[in-house]
Amino acid sequence: MTMEMARSFHHFDELQPWKDRQFLLECISAVAETADVMTFTFRSDRPAWFRYLPGQFVTLELPVGEEPVMRTYTLSSSPSRPLSVAVTAKAQSNSIGTRWMFDNLKPGMTLKALGPLGDFSFVRHPGEKYLFVSAGSGITPMMSMTRWMADCAPATDVTFISCARQPEDLLFKAELEILARQMPRLNLGFLVEGHEARHGWHGLRGRIDATKLPLLAPDFLERTVFCCGPEPFMRGVREMLEGVGFDMARYHQESFQPAAAPAAEELAIRAGPAAGALAEAARVTFTMSGKDVSTVPGQTILQTARANGVRIGAACEGGICGTCRVLKIAGEVEMSHNGGILDDEVDEGYILACCSRPIGDVQIEA
Repeated sequence: MTMEMARSFHHFDELQPWKDRQFLLECISAVAETADVMTFTFRSDRPAWFRYLPGQFVTLELPVGEEPVMRTYTLSSSPSRPLSVAVTAKAQSNSIGTRWMFDNLKPGMTLKALGPLGDFSFVRHPGEKYLFVSAGSGITPMMSMTRWMADCAPATDVTFISCARQPEDLLFKAELEILARQMPRLNLGFLVEGHEARHGWHGLRGRIDATKLPLLAPDFLERTVFCCGPEPFMRGVREMLEGVGFDMARYHQESFQPAAAPAAEELAIRAGPAAGALAEAARVTFTMSGKDVSTVPGQTILQTARANGVRIGAACEGGICGTCRVLKIAGEVEMSHNGGILDDEVDEGYILACCSRPIGDVQIEA
């Protein structure tokens, strides 16, 4: 044990939680899982521990070019092991941020990050027993939840279905089989698409459907379902469950796609007595940029900033990822978000610029 490790061990009970506004993430390992999937593990750049729910995500600021890009990744690590966090990312053919990570991110490098955030967790949606259904890198939040259960609640009843194109694309298969020996009620199902499956594969083949699901999870109608994967995959699972009469109140899926923006009429209803102010131009002062500008009625703070050359980072632009969080110094806004900001941050005066509209004049730290 090095002196640094010894000091960390003895002072662990004195550590403070990691805060994205104060600390950076330092990469400590980069491991290839498959030809196009890698796991990156981080610690805080200053002594701290990570507090999050299994299944939540972080948004990384990646220095790809002249302007950094923001990319959101689900944590594959478990909060039961709080001194590091990990993301498992797949590089698509058109990847920009993830491809930069594959080619450039090495141990010792630091990144800015936002989060962790997100509602996709059994902590937020508890059930008596669970069905995890994933495809490809959509397995990451399921791994976070299962790793936590193995550490903290090994008697949890979970059926875990992992789908992939080929056997070699099944992420974390060996680890899941080890966890199943530690968790007596963890039942695994692996499904590989099509006739091209090879390398001695003897499991189920094809896509998950109303015929295969009962074979892998006979009691699926009694379970709380978490689903994550490409949008067509999740849509297929959702429609299949609806078709067999599943209680969709117990269906949850991970998505970084925002819900449709509320119409002006809906915003007016939410604003109540302030509805008239939403329909009128207001003044927005960006204190750091030294700009005092007039808004277009109904325009968000982010839209106003962009129209006037004020840079505010943004990723999902739907109130999910928290990237556009800024401090509101004065004034009032109507904010309709999708979980991308914490209550204590709102109490401190922070807003999400992408889904906040001024009610009268406001001052923003940007």
